[in-house]
Amino acid sequence: MRKRMTTLAVALAAAGIGVVTVVPPNAPAATARTQTVGSVRPSGSPPASRIAVHFDLTKGQMPENVATGPDGTAYVTFAAGRQVAAVTPSGGTRILATLPAPADGGVRTPVLSFALTTGIVRTADGTLFFLYASGEAASTGLYRLRPGQVPHRIAALPADGLPNGLAFDATAKRFYLTDSVRGTISTVALDGGRVEVWSSAPELAATGFLGANGIKVRAGAVWATNLDQGTLLRIPVRHGRPGPVRVAATGLVGIDDFAFVGAGDRQVVAALNGPNTVVGIDAAGRSRTLLTAADGLQNPTSVAVRGRTVAVLSAAYTTGVDPNLVLATLPGR
Repeated sequence: MRKRMTTLAVALAAAGIGVVTVVPPNAPAATARTQTVGSVRPSGSPPASRIAVHFDLTKGQMPENVATGPDGTAYVTFAAGRQVAAVTPSGGTRILATLPAPADGGVRTPVLSFALTTGIVRTADGTLFFLYASGEAASTGLYRLRPGQVPHRIAALPADGLPNGLAFDATAKRFYLTDSVRGTISTVALDGGRVEVWSSAPELAATGFLGANGIKVRAGAVWATNLDQGTLLRIPVRHGRPGPVRVAATGLVGIDDFAFVGAGDRQVVAALNGPNTVVGIDAAGRSRTLLTAADGLQNPTSVAVRGRTVAVLSAAYTTGVDPNLVLATLPGR
């Protein structure tokens, strides 16, 4: 485990993740202006955030992505454990599936050099879909896990890529997924089968480490993040095809996954992995810090929002301390 974390830490450092960077002069007008407001603990009142669950780093329980059920259960992927788990509202953790390790241990997995489970989606019937990157053609792909059953790969993905974010369009019955190494968004039908590259726009490309990362479908558009470029992107869906990419926010160093607040697309909460922060982003692309390491964050990877409560998963990829789940109350709007 220490070797895996060292490899990732070196890669992050080489990519400049966690180091403040200057937005290039030709950046789009929607450049995010980050206003640090500290943690979400109002002065003189009880803490508005708390660490709800501690995970076991020695078992590879580094939460990478999350999907929630109607009862508040969080379904998470444990990256280095190659696992899918259910975390109950009371904090209990149950392993639902463990993917077999590649014969070589996953050293051929691009950039990271270890096999990992990544994006996860839960559909209305309780079925879980998740991504596995192993560096092997025989196992890298999109998997389906029905309640009480074992996982089954329903779509093969390129072994020389790094499938990362996963989103589901319930109307079109199609998945959208990012590849952080290839810099693409691809689609695949609900039942699996052939995978088609939907967009390979330059805004999705990596520039040294990882490109397209988190992804969501909202209000007639596909939204994605680019970790290397520090951007939040909006791509309209026009008759199933991608329209022009719009950079909705920039200056978001190390941005990983994100979630929308409420039913619209005007408020976003995003995890910034290297900087150890969670930020809120408004419709104008302006951001402000909501949570920091003071709230228990350890390389946050993903967030889920229910009402005014935000659940933040931290993987401790480079801190090497206390992967966890933090619950916090979003400030009033």
